[in-house]
Amino acid sequence: MAAADQEHHAIRPRSYQDESYLHGFLRTVGDLQKAGVLQDVVLEVEGRRFPCHRLVLSAASPYFKAMFTSGLAESRQKTVVLQGLDATVFWEILSYIYSGTLHVSLDKVQPLYQAADLLQLDYVRDTCSSYMAMNVERSTCVDLYKFAGIFSLKIVRAVCLPHIARNFTEIASSDEFCSLSVNQLTEIISHDELDVKEEIIVWEAVVRWVQHSREDRLHHLPSILPHIRFNLLTSDVTAAIFEHSLIREDPGSFGVIRTVVQKGNPNCNLKPRLGMTTEMAVVFNVETDEILYMNPREGKYITCSYPNNFTDARAVTVTSDNDVYILLSSGENDDSTLNILKYNHAENVWEHAGISSVSDYSDSHRIYFHQLLVELDHFFYNLTVQFRSDIVSVQMRKYNRHTDQWQYCSEMEMDGYWNYTASVASGPHIYCITNSAMRRYDPSLDRWCKRTPPMAIPKVFTVVAMGTEIFCTDFNFNHTMVYDTESDIWQKLQGWPNPGNLDVKVKFPSLFVLENRLHIWVNLENALRKSSVDYLVYVYDRSADTWRDLNVPLPDKEYYVLDRQCPVVRLYLPYLKTQVKDT
Repeated sequence: MAAADQEHHAIRPRSYQDESYLHGFLRTVGDLQKAGVLQDVVLEVEGRRFPCHRLVLSAASPYFKAMFTSGLAESRQKTVVLQGLDATVFWEILSYIYSGTLHVSLDKVQPLYQAADLLQLDYVRDTCSSYMAMNVERSTCVDLYKFAGIFSLKIVRAVCLPHIARNFTEIASSDEFCSLSVNQLTEIISHDELDVKEEIIVWEAVVRWVQHSREDRLHHLPSILPHIRFNLLTSDVTAAIFEHSLIREDPGSFGVIRTVVQKGNPNCNLKPRLGMTTEMAVVFNVETDEILYMNPREGKYITCSYPNNFTDARAVTVTSDNDVYILLSSGENDDSTLNILKYNHAENVWEHAGISSVSDYSDSHRIYFHQLLVELDHFFYNLTVQFRSDIVSVQMRKYNRHTDQWQYCSEMEMDGYWNYTASVASGPHIYCITNSAMRRYDPSLDRWCKRTPPMAIPKVFTVVAMGTEIFCTDFNFNHTMVYDTESDIWQKLQGWPNPGNLDVKVKFPSLFVLENRLHIWVNLENALRKSSVDYLVYVYDRSADTWRDLNVPLPDKEYYVLDRQCPVVRLYLPYLKTQVKDT
């Protein structure tokens, strides 16, 4: 083949797209509409007339395409009357069709969505749905929740429910609450996250809803009652409910309550509501198998003894579902295995979690340092940090609930003070941190990547995640920093203030997040006696960049924080079966 022919065959056709033409075309169509040129149909909405172009309407909306191309009467009419639309909203729709720009406001978003739903404008519907989800607040949550139910907007309903639950007591006394459908009512009162101190508030809300339209709603009561958690009511309150006029009037309701109280309801979650629980930090007794649950801000300290041997505990974690797990070692040396216990809230006991045991890492050339147990996306991850030849070695394993099996993940090595390495989960990632190296593990990719280390902290000791930030400090609480996981930037914070220059030093500090505020538990050691069982709890004031002593009395027993992880769990205090000491 000749060279000219080869060159000819090497050339391939290409397609080009003129972006300026696309934008210019839409702008020209908009100008024609404004000028009233070439319009061939008039749409009439609520008496207002909107001259338009059939071609433009058909291209934008399947609704109009079907109207003008299917041989219907409207395809031949010069004026088409549209029913079920608001004229002002329709003007906004036309503005979008001719310009590609959509103007959304809270007072118009619902009728705008309805119009878009009728006219089959997917972009407008999706935009309105996103706008509603982003603007849910106390004053709008019930109204948007009802609207989302009518149009099956799952994303909006999912955002509204937590707002309603968080403000349930106030909302339940409002007129808008009484306008809920029976299905909406039962969905709300079935929610674990209701911020109510007592279950009787839920009962009173149901009574108010029924009595708002007693004749029409009384027959719904037997289907509503199983969603009230009678197990959380005292016997006196339950007896009073039996005598209530609504119950006495309806034999079916009486029977439902009796069945639920006596036998329970296997189809109904009987967990305490969120508002009935208290956030408690967890620390362990050194000499006994006791756990101290504490909320210093509320002056609550509860000590419980268990038959389990926590001396061999390696790590503890609290999941997003408020379940608590402890990783325990059993056996010696090569025979050592790791088991996981789960805390049973209702029985106040630690039970085997039903998770298969896994062999402990054993290597005579390595020195065990610390472990992390964390749940991400319903998978458990067990991170172990060890030391060999001046290198920090990190092993990772993943547990699959469906197969009840552990599998090895990517390992990683990094430089740094091996005996001052901390790890923490933040968002969808796991971070391993030394003073001079930092790595982030991505479970979705099973991959480690480098991040910026906190060079200003000589010996990283304790870390905690709060939102998109990670806080850490050193062994003596002298150097504290915060890391922004999104920007990969560290910032210095104040360390221990040591008021009055006390002749003591901090050791074994542990950061924790309680009630959305950063706290630290510290053990004070007397410089002369070299021993102490004195503890302090500080809360961080970010606006002033200072740590404030809560000035609360703490127990005088010797406690420790398991592997620098001070977990915080929401507890229903009556389940602890121990008298709460209020100080």
